[in-house]
Amino acid sequence: MAISAVNRPAAADAASPSAAGRSDAHRAAVREAVLLALAGGGTAILAAASMFVGVSDVSLPALLSGSQDAWDIFWISRVPRTLAVILAGTAVAVAGLIMQLMVRNRFVEPSTVGTVESATLGILVVTVLAPAAPLLAKMGIASGFALAGTALFLAVLRRLPARNTLLVPLVGIMLGGVIASVTTFFAYRFDLLQTLNNWMIGDFSGVLRGRYELLWIVAGLTVLGYIAADRFTVAGMGADFTTNLGMNYKAIMRLGLTLVALISAVVVTTVGAVPFLGLVVPNIVSLIFGDNLRRAVPWTAVFGAGFVLGCDILGRTIRYPYEVPVGMVMSVLGAVIFLFLLLRGRKARG
Repeated sequence: MAISAVNRPAAADAASPSAAGRSDAHRAAVREAVLLALAGGGTAILAAASMFVGVSDVSLPALLSGSQDAWDIFWISRVPRTLAVILAGTAVAVAGLIMQLMVRNRFVEPSTVGTVESATLGILVVTVLAPAAPLLAKMGIASGFALAGTALFLAVLRRLPARNTLLVPLVGIMLGGVIASVTTFFAYRFDLLQTLNNWMIGDFSGVLRGRYELLWIVAGLTVLGYIAADRFTVAGMGADFTTNLGMNYKAIMRLGLTLVALISAVVVTTVGAVPFLGLVVPNIVSLIFGDNLRRAVPWTAVFGAGFVLGCDILGRTIRYPYEVPVGMVMSVLGAVIFLFLLLRGRKARG
């Protein structure tokens, strides 16, 4: 009995740290869920504001008064545009996060490694060779070109003598510049420069009901990326580490490559290129929440949607009643944040 009396407190003392750890982890999870819900609420507020920004009289009093014109514009233009902004922002931000894990570099995204430029080249090719092709066919061709362009970047990257942090995005930007130059040359020869600009600059002003529904495809691709998040996190540790855990490194890389290429092609085909989004948002999320992809994907999706919504509202109000394409606004803001991240990384290494 004496031994039993002595052992009970010892067992209780041994169990208490474990229980305390589980309690702390539960509180942290609840706190993060509350913060994510608040961030989602902020994005929802931006989405609601987006529906009432524009030249046409679509205000809450007009809707409540039963104005048929206001309701028609609301359902045909404002709601589809807001949904397109949310879908594109969410998908492109998550695609950038996946790309950064695949390359193991925080300064890359689809628009800085030639993926977007390759998708644009694919759309130009199908426009020249088969101008009457349906939108799905153009999207399929663009996806194939985007896949090939991303694979080419990864092949070039494997042959670099050293993977300097700043060298990787520079190589991607140069590759994208070469592809964009070829695309511009042929667009000029076939008198398609104006059409090319519609794909190179993201613009949601032409989004109407019936012209954005393909973006729901990227919503499914984003969910697939979240489901495979743990695999991408492991693959980001390297081929040897992934193989030692019994996973197929090449299969995971092919899945990530396909997701990035499809998301880029669908977004470019539907609304045009959205630059720097896949670079800026994942870096901000990584600085705050770390590199766990399953934890980072929801935050990246919410921040991506909110960032594009904010830029879209700014583009519609900065020169009201005229509109600045969201691609231009994001190019300016994204370039500033990109330079900040580069200088911050250089200072940390110094």
